[in-house]
Amino acid sequence: MDRAPGLSVRLKLTLSYAGFLMLAGVLLLAAVWVLILRHLPAYTPVTGGVLVRQTLMHDFAEAAAALLFFLLMFGLVGGWILAGRMLAPLTRITDATRLATSGSLSHRIRLPGRADEFRELADAFDGMLARLEEHVAEQRRFAANASHELRTPLAISKALIDVARTDPDRDTGEVIERLHSVNTRAIDLAEALLLLSRAEQRSFTRERVDLSLLAEEAAETLLPLAEKRGVTIETSGGITVTIGSQALLLQLTMNLMQNAIVHNLPEQGTVRVDTSVRAETVVLTVENTGEKLTPQLISTITEPFQRGTERIHTDQAGVGLGLAIVKTITQAHDGTLTLTPRPAGGLRVTVELPATPPHPDR
Repeated sequence: MDRAPGLSVRLKLTLSYAGFLMLAGVLLLAAVWVLILRHLPAYTPVTGGVLVRQTLMHDFAEAAAALLFFLLMFGLVGGWILAGRMLAPLTRITDATRLATSGSLSHRIRLPGRADEFRELADAFDGMLARLEEHVAEQRRFAANASHELRTPLAISKALIDVARTDPDRDTGEVIERLHSVNTRAIDLAEALLLLSRAEQRSFTRERVDLSLLAEEAAETLLPLAEKRGVTIETSGGITVTIGSQALLLQLTMNLMQNAIVHNLPEQGTVRVDTSVRAETVVLTVENTGEKLTPQLISTITEPFQRGTERIHTDQAGVGLGLAIVKTITQAHDGTLTLTPRPAGGLRVTVELPATPPHPDR
């Protein structure tokens, strides 16, 4: 924003200090005048002669003028020094802001001393820089991973087309089938990226959504996949109403359940889905049997394109954005996502969203 030039805060504080000191001096001199000089008689006998009030008032006026001039100079010099010392932390914060504006997010103010308003501001600014640096790094990793993921199917498609062009006798049905598979994966990835962007921007209409109904719908949709893999789906819980996007919350539930089905035991696995209501929140819990997971894997599993070897080689490979989309949708609905490894193996995922009071006519 373009602004007209003005006085610096340090100069304003200096003038304020000097003005306040001058005002205090004037009031003190006025008090002396009212309390002492005003009640003196016109002629006051003193040792060695007579003291005339007019002479005393003249001398007092000269002394008062000299004193006020001294107070003015003292206020300006002292105020300038004090203002500089008081505003020194603000200068460090301003310098850090300029560095951040130029792209340097690793700099921190780390203002020493006991807590006060400036240090609270500096600590809050350091925290903002840390979160911003982390977010920028995450976005850069996401952009690099997305570029790689999008480039892979395009490169495969180009290779298949080149093979078909150089080998006319090759079975075109096989090439078409592989191209269809590769293009389907590219479309799924693009749709997932669009869904992730939509959730991050919170550009969706909010309405009353019952998580228990979404869980039943997702279970019914994914039942063929579960039967194919020998996984049993168990659902439980009552009405759990929240406010949000039904489409996004259904996608969240589908992603969680599909992830639980795919990453399960080779046979006789189980997926349990439960919805419950707490004091101010509603909870969707999805847990599955499976291999034991390490804390290191749990800490990174919600990042985009974080996929293990098993996920890559499965027939339901996905695009590596399933739990990342779940995390983003949860945050877009002001909720919390918790991932906990089960002691016997598998994963428990808990999504907690703000509860909605029951509808008046129900």
